[in-house]
Amino acid sequence: MPASPADIHHTIAQGKTLPRPRAILFDWDNTLADTWPIIHAALHATFTAMGREPWSLEEVQAGRDGIHHSLRDSFPRIFGENWPKAREIYYQHFLENHLTMIQKLPGADAIIETLADTNIYLGVVSNKTGIHLRKEVAHLGWEPHFHKVVGATDAESDKPSAAPVHLVLEGSGITPGQDVWLIGDSETDYQCAQNAGIRAIIYNNPALSTRLCGERPGLDLHHVSDHDALLKIVRGFL
Repeated sequence: MPASPADIHHTIAQGKTLPRPRAILFDWDNTLADTWPIIHAALHATFTAMGREPWSLEEVQAGRDGIHHSLRDSFPRIFGENWPKAREIYYQHFLENHLTMIQKLPGADAIIETLADTNIYLGVVSNKTGIHLRKEVAHLGWEPHFHKVVGATDAESDKPSAAPVHLVLEGSGITPGQDVWLIGDSETDYQCAQNAGIRAIIYNNPALSTRLCGERPGLDLHHVSDHDALLKIVRGFL
């Protein structure tokens, strides 16, 4: 019988054995920063301009047609040979709005500030284009807390490839293993962690956690419902 979201949360809340992490890598969009409204608005403008029926917010959040992948991977699948034009429209809308609309997720400040006072290596691994990602990190005041911030097109390939993980750890002296965590809200993050041989922690996506556990009985999967739950786990190492 598949595990329920409550069961998954209960397992981690009860302190299921986790090694103290040497590094914690965060996804960005909707793991640390609330960006669904920005992404949906830019996609809505893009689909409308391209003569396509816009997707609902729920479809975008669910990762329809691989939209959780980087733009260079997802747009060719969605728009075919017209994807460069769609990219131009998307970025025009996105760049006009992302810094004015972006918000920190509740509790994200506390977890980042707590981790910044430890010797745990912190990084960001995102499928948002690197130059725009780093502007958002700086805008929210978190730039000093991360050792490295890696976005789409920074590495030779994007999540779910392991390449961004290797790049974010480059020069740290830390090799991929179960004491490196990747915290993210999508299956792309989970696959990236698996490909890199590091520990995946699913953030606030019980449906994904439930499905993965149902498909892989006995899977050693960890799920946190929010940053308060994550902070309790982290404090156990301090």
